[in-house]
Amino acid sequence: MSSGAAETQAVQRPAGYDAVERLVREMTLEEKLAQLVGVWVNASIEGDSVAPLQSQLAGDNRSWSEVIADGLGQITRMYGTTPLEPAAGAGALAAAQREIMAASRFGIPAQVHEECLAGLAAWKATAFPVPLAWGATFNPPLVREMAGRIGASMRGLGVHQGLAPVLDVVRDLRWGRVEETIGEDPYLVGTVATAYVQGLEEAGVVATLKHFVGYSASRAGRNHAPVSMGPRELADVMLPPFEMAIKHGGARSVMHAYTDVDGVPAAANRALLTTLLREDWGFEGTVVADYFGVSFLQLMHGVAEDGGHAAALALEAGVDVELPTVNCFGKPLLHRIRDGRLSEDLIDRALRRVLTQKFEAGLLDAGFDPDPPFLSAEAIDLDPAENRQLARELAVQSLVLLTNRQFDGTPALPLSGASRLGVVGPLSSDPFAMLGCYSFDAHVGAAHPEVPLGVRIPTVEAVAAERFADVRSAVTGTCEASTDGQISEACAIAAEVETCVIVVGDNAGLFGRGTSGEGNDAADLRLPGDQHELLDRVLAAAAEAGTRAIVVILSGRPYALGEFADRAHAIIQGFFPGEEGAEALWDLLLGMSNFSGKLPVSLPRSPGGQPGTYLHSRLAGKTEVSAQDPTPLFGFGHGGSYTTFDFSDHRCSAPTMSTSDAVTLSCTVTNTGAVDGAEVVQLYLTDPAGEVVRPVRELIGYARVELAAGASATVVFTVHADRTSFTGLGLERIVAPGLVKLHLATSSIDDVHTHEVILHGPRRVVGFEREMLTAVTVTPLA
Repeated sequence: MSSGAAETQAVQRPAGYDAVERLVREMTLEEKLAQLVGVWVNASIEGDSVAPLQSQLAGDNRSWSEVIADGLGQITRMYGTTPLEPAAGAGALAAAQREIMAASRFGIPAQVHEECLAGLAAWKATAFPVPLAWGATFNPPLVREMAGRIGASMRGLGVHQGLAPVLDVVRDLRWGRVEETIGEDPYLVGTVATAYVQGLEEAGVVATLKHFVGYSASRAGRNHAPVSMGPRELADVMLPPFEMAIKHGGARSVMHAYTDVDGVPAAANRALLTTLLREDWGFEGTVVADYFGVSFLQLMHGVAEDGGHAAALALEAGVDVELPTVNCFGKPLLHRIRDGRLSEDLIDRALRRVLTQKFEAGLLDAGFDPDPPFLSAEAIDLDPAENRQLARELAVQSLVLLTNRQFDGTPALPLSGASRLGVVGPLSSDPFAMLGCYSFDAHVGAAHPEVPLGVRIPTVEAVAAERFADVRSAVTGTCEASTDGQISEACAIAAEVETCVIVVGDNAGLFGRGTSGEGNDAADLRLPGDQHELLDRVLAAAAEAGTRAIVVILSGRPYALGEFADRAHAIIQGFFPGEEGAEALWDLLLGMSNFSGKLPVSLPRSPGGQPGTYLHSRLAGKTEVSAQDPTPLFGFGHGGSYTTFDFSDHRCSAPTMSTSDAVTLSCTVTNTGAVDGAEVVQLYLTDPAGEVVRPVRELIGYARVELAAGASATVVFTVHADRTSFTGLGLERIVAPGLVKLHLATSSIDDVHTHEVILHGPRRVVGFEREMLTAVTVTPLA
């Protein structure tokens, strides 16, 4: 090699290359393995000590000093395991890091990770709306701002990695983790998740994309169930959000899914974790295990003989870090290498990635300070006023007005403040109605009933009492069970007031503790418990008395409301809107703010209505050869407002374009009502005659347009031919010549105008380098 070539190669080496290579050369095998695992710690309430949580899977009873004797790769959820005062947690983390550094020959601290799906999952941290609510805003910049605030709190507490966002695309609404997803459309999921990744990464926190891949398409919507999905659906529906978040978001970590697709568990899928992710996409970050996912290769999937075999399968596939604690990557893996059944080169490969990420986080710096920045503050406030204001704005933009019928000759909403008001239902006075499964108080706090909520979470009834002089209320049990007497009391109130607000929905929790959340999969899409009977009886009582009836659903998934759509005067859908959810709801009900949220998932008409997603083929829709009509009650993208919008001046730059070119579409949107508002202009693609079965339509662009009363704006979409691509007969992603239809719409079933464009030229094969985004510009008109 010439000296010039050597110099070029040196220039191309990533930052930290020399430091990382030195460590790889000098570390013992035990020290290397210690960097590839996390340990789930339990800090004392006082924050003066930590100890490893003992796992039944691990069978490991070592003390803290024994666990860290060779160093440690990650600390799992220092703040998110018990209700710790933030200052106590910061102190415990600083002490733990000093001990880890002292135990390691090389003085390397641990990388710290936390959950951050609905805000940082720590006691007293802001409880933001859940991801399904982010999707309902159709507002990526606002989501990016939220992620930046979450990331700033994490960095201040000494946390380096966040286990979010979830990029699973909803395929079955019965799945318990629907609340953790952003929606049923890959473009919406990809753009909103990318914005979250950008915000977190800009704050210096490693974003972790999960769950890679196919997890949300499990059979019957059951958690951890197998996935029956072909490679085409995987490529066209499940993979694009991950591609987008890596290419445009700069995500530095990926978490494998628990599930298997066509018999291959994600944790042991080299074609997925190495060939596709690293070789085809060029991903250079870390792949981390979902909690206990490596052990599950033996215990749940049955593809590994023992823990050592499971570790080998995961490493060979491309998993770098075992989380949350040491099971397979400890002694079982050590023995497998020592007896020659696995090459140490695989350890070195994972180690390089882990150490490179630690270098990027400053953890290999000689002057690393183990004290989190917030430790020196007089007081640590993880829920400042600006966070609450942002949480409120997100909640306002996420609540969806499904219907607003006439009442006494005018729309039922907005309400005036001078009304005798009833607030009833199982969730009317429940702060947990606002919280998703991964909010700290629902996820961890529920196991500590003696500890108060970490943040102020007003209830729907409490906020109503602050804003109305005359409020009657009745809590009708829980969302899982009500008594006849409780329902009768609610009916009596509905008959005596002028307006009755009925609050139903879900309580989120883990593995059977609740009706939504991880492990809480539904048998059908009927409202849980006795809420169907409650709504039926209360709406009947309201109708007989001439009472205005407003139904509010606060849930983690949409439920079938076909029976009630024409009986309630207004229906509002909220998806766990966070700590400011009740305030946001009343801002909207009273007209202080305007509804602008849009459904990120279709809302079914009947409890068994399938498919649960608008993204389906012709055969999956309504046909003449089946008595079952799966048409949703409200389509994806639906949402009402207190104002009206007019679309005009529809233009397309050309009736044809080449398979490597772009076309522009434009229209003028005018707020024709009397109040300010926002409309989401949606652009859908139909491919009438694809070489394989194509969805009836798919979202390829959108623009949230905020307009004062009477104001107008021009919206321009630039659609590259790549945006028409799909996986063809040969399982390559292609752009094919032929006719496509581009629909400007206000929902997946409400078109405003359609343009037909013919693509001409050669059939092109495209990949990760393709154009994934539809450019949008919104220009206000004078």
